[in-house]
Amino acid sequence: MTRSLRAPIALAAGLAVAFGPVTGAALAEPPAASAVAFDRALNLQGVQNARDVGGYRTVTGQTVRTGLVYRTGQLNNATPADLADLSGRQVRVVDDLRTVFERTIGPDKVPAGAISNWDDVIGQAPPEVLASTLTGGDSLYRAFITAPGANEGFAAVLHDIIDTDGAVLFHCTAGKDRTGWTAAVLLTLLGVDRDTVNQDYLLSNEFRNARADDPMNGVQQSWLDAAFDQANKTYGSFDDYVRDGLKLTDDDRTALRAKLLA
Repeated sequence: MTRSLRAPIALAAGLAVAFGPVTGAALAEPPAASAVAFDRALNLQGVQNARDVGGYRTVTGQTVRTGLVYRTGQLNNATPADLADLSGRQVRVVDDLRTVFERTIGPDKVPAGAISNWDDVIGQAPPEVLASTLTGGDSLYRAFITAPGANEGFAAVLHDIIDTDGAVLFHCTAGKDRTGWTAAVLLTLLGVDRDTVNQDYLLSNEFRNARADDPMNGVQQSWLDAAFDQANKTYGSFDDYVRDGLKLTDDDRTALRAKLLA
Protein backbone atom coordinates (compact mmCIF):
# COMPACT_ATOMS: atom_id res chain seq x y z
CA MET A 1 0.00 0.00 0.00
CA THR A 2 1.37 3.42 -0.90
CA ARG A 3 0.44 6.57 0.99
CA SER A 4 3.00 8.77 -0.78
CA LEU A 5 3.15 9.70 -4.46
CA ARG A 6 6.00 12.16 -4.33
CA ALA A 7 8.37 12.71 -7.25
CA PRO A 8 11.76 10.95 -7.10
CA ILE A 9 14.56 13.02 -5.57
CA ALA A 10 18.17 11.87 -5.51
CA LEU A 11 19.85 11.89 -2.11
CA ALA A 12 23.35 13.07 -1.38
CA ALA A 13 26.36 10.78 -1.08
CA GLY A 14 26.45 8.35 1.83
CA LEU A 15 24.22 5.53 0.64
CA ALA A 16 27.12 3.11 0.53
CA VAL A 17 27.68 3.52 4.25
CA ALA A 18 24.00 3.44 5.12
CA PHE A 19 23.32 0.33 3.07
CA GLY A 20 26.49 -1.51 3.97
CA PRO A 21 27.88 -2.95 7.21
CA VAL A 22 28.23 -0.70 10.23
CA THR A 23 31.85 0.17 10.91
CA GLY A 24 31.67 2.67 13.78
CA ALA A 25 33.76 2.14 16.88
CA ALA A 26 32.07 0.53 19.87
CA LEU A 27 31.04 2.81 22.72
CA ALA A 28 33.08 2.59 25.88
CA GLU A 29 30.05 3.50 28.01
CA PRO A 30 26.67 2.56 26.46
CA PRO A 31 23.68 4.77 27.30
CA ALA A 32 21.90 4.03 30.55
CA ALA A 33 18.77 2.76 28.80
CA SER A 34 20.70 -0.34 27.78
CA ALA A 35 20.59 -1.40 31.44
CA VAL A 36 16.78 -1.63 31.46
CA ALA A 37 15.84 -5.16 32.56
CA PHE A 38 13.82 -5.91 29.41
CA ASP A 39 16.03 -6.99 26.52
CA ARG A 40 14.56 -5.07 23.59
CA ALA A 41 17.02 -6.34 20.97
CA LEU A 42 15.38 -8.42 18.22
CA ASN A 43 18.74 -9.93 17.25
CA LEU A 44 17.94 -10.03 13.55
CA GLN A 45 20.74 -11.08 11.21
CA GLY A 46 20.24 -8.72 8.26
CA VAL A 47 18.35 -5.80 9.84
CA GLN A 48 20.18 -3.13 11.81
CA ASN A 49 19.01 -1.33 14.94
CA ALA A 50 16.07 -3.69 15.43
CA ARG A 51 14.36 -3.42 18.80
CA ASP A 52 11.11 -3.42 20.72
CA VAL A 53 9.82 0.03 21.65
CA GLY A 54 8.12 -1.32 24.78
CA GLY A 55 9.35 -2.15 28.24
CA TYR A 56 9.67 1.39 29.59
CA ARG A 57 7.81 2.75 32.61
CA THR A 58 5.78 5.94 32.46
CA VAL A 59 5.64 8.80 34.94
CA THR A 60 2.36 7.33 36.24
CA GLY A 61 3.93 3.94 36.96
CA GLN A 62 2.48 2.10 33.97
CA THR A 63 4.57 0.05 31.57
CA VAL A 64 4.69 0.27 27.78
CA ARG A 65 3.61 -3.13 26.51
CA THR A 66 6.14 -5.17 24.58
CA GLY A 67 5.50 -7.12 21.40
CA LEU A 68 3.30 -4.47 19.79
CA VAL A 69 5.64 -1.87 18.29
CA TYR A 70 9.06 -2.44 16.74
CA ARG A 71 11.61 -0.02 15.29
CA THR A 72 14.34 -1.05 12.87
CA GLY A 73 16.55 -0.04 9.99
CA GLN A 74 15.49 -0.91 6.46
CA LEU A 75 14.42 -4.45 5.65
CA ASN A 76 16.11 -4.89 2.28
CA ASN A 77 18.73 -7.25 3.71
CA ALA A 78 16.36 -9.22 5.96
CA THR A 79 17.15 -12.93 5.86
CA PRO A 80 14.47 -15.64 5.60
CA ALA A 81 15.05 -16.28 9.30
CA ASP A 82 14.54 -12.58 10.06
CA LEU A 83 11.26 -12.52 8.14
CA ALA A 84 10.09 -15.66 9.89
CA ASP A 85 10.97 -14.09 13.24
CA LEU A 86 8.95 -10.96 12.43
CA SER A 87 6.00 -13.05 11.26
CA GLY A 88 6.21 -14.98 14.50
CA ARG A 89 6.06 -11.69 16.38
CA GLN A 90 2.73 -11.00 14.64
CA VAL A 91 4.00 -8.01 12.63
CA ARG A 92 1.01 -7.03 10.54
CA VAL A 93 2.03 -3.56 9.31
CA VAL A 94 5.41 -2.28 8.11
CA ASP A 95 5.61 1.52 7.88
CA ASP A 96 8.45 2.68 5.63
CA LEU A 97 9.54 6.29 6.32
CA ARG A 98 12.11 6.47 3.51
CA THR A 99 12.18 8.55 0.34
CA VAL A 100 11.40 7.01 -3.03
CA PHE A 101 15.10 7.01 -3.91
CA GLU A 102 16.01 5.00 -0.81
CA ARG A 103 13.17 2.58 -1.47
CA THR A 104 14.34 2.10 -5.05
CA ILE A 105 17.94 1.39 -3.98
CA GLY A 106 16.91 -1.02 -1.21
CA PRO A 107 13.38 -2.40 -1.58
CA ASP A 108 11.94 -3.83 1.62
CA LYS A 109 11.43 -7.50 2.22
CA VAL A 110 8.13 -7.73 4.07
CA PRO A 111 7.29 -10.59 6.47
CA ALA A 112 4.47 -12.92 5.52
CA GLY A 113 1.11 -11.73 6.82
CA ALA A 114 2.11 -8.05 6.84
CA ILE A 115 1.18 -5.13 4.61
CA SER A 116 3.61 -2.34 3.76
CA ASN A 117 2.74 1.35 3.94
CA TRP A 118 4.90 4.14 2.56
CA ASP A 119 5.03 7.23 4.75
CA ASP A 120 7.78 9.42 3.26
CA VAL A 121 8.25 12.07 5.95
CA ILE A 122 11.10 14.08 4.41
CA GLY A 123 10.79 13.84 0.62
CA GLN A 124 9.34 17.34 0.29
CA ALA A 125 11.95 19.06 2.46
CA PRO A 126 14.30 21.64 0.89
CA PRO A 127 17.17 20.04 -1.08
CA GLU A 128 19.81 21.07 1.43
CA VAL A 129 17.84 19.32 4.19
CA LEU A 130 17.11 16.29 2.06
CA ALA A 131 20.84 15.92 1.45
CA SER A 132 21.30 15.27 5.18
CA THR A 133 18.73 12.46 5.32
CA LEU A 134 21.38 9.85 5.99
CA THR A 135 23.68 11.95 8.16
CA GLY A 136 21.39 13.61 10.70
CA GLY A 137 21.77 17.14 12.00
CA ASP A 138 19.67 19.87 13.59
CA SER A 139 18.19 21.02 10.27
CA LEU A 140 16.96 17.53 9.42
CA TYR A 141 15.31 17.11 12.80
CA ARG A 142 13.65 20.51 12.62
CA ALA A 143 12.30 19.49 9.22
CA PHE A 144 10.56 16.56 10.90
CA ILE A 145 8.24 19.27 12.23
CA THR A 146 8.19 21.76 9.36
CA ALA A 147 8.57 19.84 6.08
CA PRO A 148 5.43 19.43 3.96
CA GLY A 149 4.02 15.96 4.48
CA ALA A 150 6.07 15.20 7.59
CA ASN A 151 3.19 15.54 10.04
CA GLU A 152 0.96 13.36 7.90
CA GLY A 153 3.63 10.66 7.66
CA PHE A 154 4.41 10.48 11.36
CA ALA A 155 0.71 10.61 12.24
CA ALA A 156 -0.01 7.73 9.86
CA VAL A 157 2.34 5.50 11.85
CA LEU A 158 0.58 6.38 15.10
CA HIS A 159 -2.80 5.64 13.56
CA ASP A 160 -1.51 2.29 12.33
CA ILE A 161 -0.42 1.45 15.87
CA ILE A 162 -3.91 2.29 17.13
CA ASP A 163 -5.77 0.42 14.40
CA THR A 164 -3.67 -2.69 13.79
CA ASP A 165 -4.68 -6.06 15.21
CA GLY A 166 -1.13 -7.20 15.77
CA ALA A 167 2.25 -5.52 15.82
CA VAL A 168 3.50 -2.53 13.83
CA LEU A 169 7.09 -2.11 12.65
CA PHE A 170 8.34 1.30 11.49
CA HIS A 171 11.70 2.05 9.94
CA CYS A 172 13.79 4.39 7.79
CA THR A 173 17.22 3.51 6.37
CA ALA A 174 19.49 3.39 9.42
CA GLY A 175 16.63 3.30 11.92
CA LYS A 176 18.08 6.20 13.88
CA ASP A 177 16.77 9.61 12.73
CA ARG A 178 13.26 9.48 11.24
CA THR A 179 12.69 6.29 13.18
CA GLY A 180 14.22 7.86 16.29
CA TRP A 181 11.85 10.82 16.19
CA THR A 182 8.85 8.54 15.65
CA ALA A 183 9.79 6.52 18.72
CA ALA A 184 10.42 9.67 20.76
CA VAL A 185 6.99 11.04 19.85
CA LEU A 186 5.29 7.75 20.68
CA LEU A 187 7.01 7.29 24.03
CA THR A 188 6.37 10.92 25.02
CA LEU A 189 2.71 10.54 24.10
CA LEU A 190 2.53 7.48 26.34
CA GLY A 191 3.93 9.40 29.31
CA VAL A 192 7.53 8.19 29.35
CA ASP A 193 9.78 10.83 30.92
CA ARG A 194 12.11 12.85 28.73
CA ASP A 195 15.33 11.41 30.17
CA THR A 196 14.21 7.89 29.29
CA VAL A 197 13.09 9.02 25.84
CA ASN A 198 16.57 10.48 25.34
CA GLN A 199 18.21 7.26 26.50
CA ASP A 200 16.11 5.19 24.11
CA TYR A 201 17.06 7.53 21.27
CA LEU A 202 20.78 7.28 22.09
CA LEU A 203 20.62 3.49 22.06
CA SER A 204 21.03 3.76 18.28
CA ASN A 205 24.70 4.48 18.95
CA GLU A 206 25.03 1.17 20.77
CA PHE A 207 22.88 -0.84 18.35
CA ARG A 208 24.74 0.60 15.36
CA ASN A 209 28.14 0.27 17.06
CA ALA A 210 28.81 3.97 16.50
CA ARG A 211 30.09 6.92 18.40
CA ALA A 212 27.92 10.01 18.68
CA ASP A 213 30.50 12.00 16.70
CA ASP A 214 29.96 9.68 13.71
CA PRO A 215 26.91 11.30 12.08
CA MET A 216 26.58 8.67 9.39
CA ASN A 217 26.16 5.85 11.88
CA GLY A 218 25.33 7.59 15.15
CA VAL A 219 22.96 10.11 16.68
CA GLN A 220 23.48 13.15 18.88
CA GLN A 221 21.34 14.42 21.72
CA SER A 222 21.32 17.93 20.27
CA TRP A 223 19.48 16.64 17.19
CA LEU A 224 16.58 15.25 19.19
CA ASP A 225 16.55 18.42 21.27
CA ALA A 226 16.22 20.43 18.04
CA ALA A 227 13.09 18.50 17.04
CA PHE A 228 11.42 19.04 20.41
CA ASP A 229 12.45 22.69 20.30
CA GLN A 230 10.98 23.11 16.83
CA ALA A 231 7.73 21.51 17.95
CA ASN A 232 7.55 24.12 20.70
CA LYS A 233 8.46 27.00 18.38
CA THR A 234 6.02 26.03 15.64
CA TYR A 235 3.07 24.92 17.76
CA GLY A 236 3.67 26.33 21.24
CA SER A 237 4.15 23.01 23.04
CA PHE A 238 4.55 19.31 22.39
CA ASP A 239 0.86 18.73 23.20
CA ASP A 240 -0.12 21.37 20.66
CA TYR A 241 2.17 19.74 18.09
CA VAL A 242 0.34 16.47 18.64
CA ARG A 243 -3.07 18.11 18.41
CA ASP A 244 -2.53 20.73 15.69
CA GLY A 245 0.40 19.24 13.77
CA LEU A 246 -0.19 15.50 13.91
CA LYS A 247 -3.96 16.03 14.22
CA LEU A 248 -4.34 13.39 16.91
CA THR A 249 -7.59 13.79 18.79
CA ASP A 250 -8.14 13.14 22.48
CA ASP A 251 -9.81 9.88 21.47
CA ASP A 252 -6.74 8.91 19.44
CA ARG A 253 -4.47 9.51 22.39
CA THR A 254 -6.77 7.59 24.72
CA ALA A 255 -6.86 4.66 22.28
CA LEU A 256 -3.08 4.68 21.94
CA ARG A 257 -2.59 4.58 25.69
CA ALA A 258 -5.26 1.93 26.18
CA LYS A 259 -3.54 -0.32 23.67
CA LEU A 260 0.06 0.19 24.73
CA LEU A 261 0.01 0.76 28.47
CA ALA A 262 -0.37 -1.88 31.16
